[in-house]
Amino acid sequence: MKVIFTRDFLALILSVAVVGLGSGATLPLTALALTQAGYGTDVVGLLTAAQAGGGLVVVPLAGWIAARFGGRQVIAGAVLVVAIATAGMQLTTNLYAWAVLRIACGAALMLLFTIGEAWVNQLADDTTRGRVVAIYATTFTLFQMAGPVLVSQIAGFNSGRFLLCGAIFLLALPTLATIRATPHTAGAPEAHDSWRHVLPRMPAIVIGTAFFALFDTIALSLLPLYAMAHGITVEVAVLFASALLLGDTTMQFPIGWLADRFGRERVHLGCAAVVVLLLPLLPWAIGSLWLCWPLLYVLGAAAGAIYTLSLVACGERFRGAALVSASSLVGASWSAASFGGPLIAGALMKGIGNDALVGLLLAGALAFGGAALWERRRAGVRVVR
Repeated sequence: MKVIFTRDFLALILSVAVVGLGSGATLPLTALALTQAGYGTDVVGLLTAAQAGGGLVVVPLAGWIAARFGGRQVIAGAVLVVAIATAGMQLTTNLYAWAVLRIACGAALMLLFTIGEAWVNQLADDTTRGRVVAIYATTFTLFQMAGPVLVSQIAGFNSGRFLLCGAIFLLALPTLATIRATPHTAGAPEAHDSWRHVLPRMPAIVIGTAFFALFDTIALSLLPLYAMAHGITVEVAVLFASALLLGDTTMQFPIGWLADRFGRERVHLGCAAVVVLLLPLLPWAIGSLWLCWPLLYVLGAAAGAIYTLSLVACGERFRGAALVSASSLVGASWSAASFGGPLIAGALMKGIGNDALVGLLLAGALAFGGAALWERRRAGVRVVR
């Protein structure tokens, strides 16, 4: 697996780590600052939606921007925009200005992740792709998890906390500058003029990404409330999300190895089957923590692998500019699901009951499994160049 030890790959991973730390700190810091200023959860939600909206707006243009200006230049520019927009939040308390800055952050991060995910797929080959993408996803998740820890240390530094977060993003620029290769983003016009050319070839990838985005945001926002509704104490309930994230973080590389060894499609469907089988057990196991902890760990590992292997599938099916367009659709699917999913889940839990949360996640896993089986039965999925 020589790609893991190349300078370009290590530099890209270090850059991803820095961006993960910065983004993992900026979102909770924004929520904290708004709460301290006396605003409610509705305003926090709107600012979060503004960032997601910025990502969705730039999706149709991501392939053209990357082809027009070059992948390396766009990534570096995106890092600068995120850094400046984050630091700019220190200079004003105007909500409209903050909304504009969050929109800019969302658009820049969408470009950064779109090209970064395409780039890491280009650095891999088909024999190592599962492990390579797993390292990328694990690194980002680990450092994103460290973001709230950083916020806990700088929360009282009111005069410069957003400036500090903005400066963190700038640390990615020196490592990006050491990369010798550049992501290939050019291609035949018909392959990247529009995302509409790519979308029909990746339904399972889009649905798998949406499922995990839904799973991830619900785990962080609603799962503790679900646990407390079943009689779990607050102190224990908040650890439910940690158990899921621990499974997600620690098991991506082993699952990536399995995908390289036994085939990505087979392992992808196997992860969906694990989620479908285990999710209905959650309401029953939640009363016995000795059963619940391993259940949550395995659920987090399988659900996280659905997303990781969706990225792997992008690299298998697409090349060049088409890969950038496919990666932008992955980002759009994530943004849309993470924005709308918790709203739907919250409404269902209030109208039907708390176990509607499990039902919604189960429906998402079944939708992915169905799409993956449909794709598998088609007469081959050709690589788009």
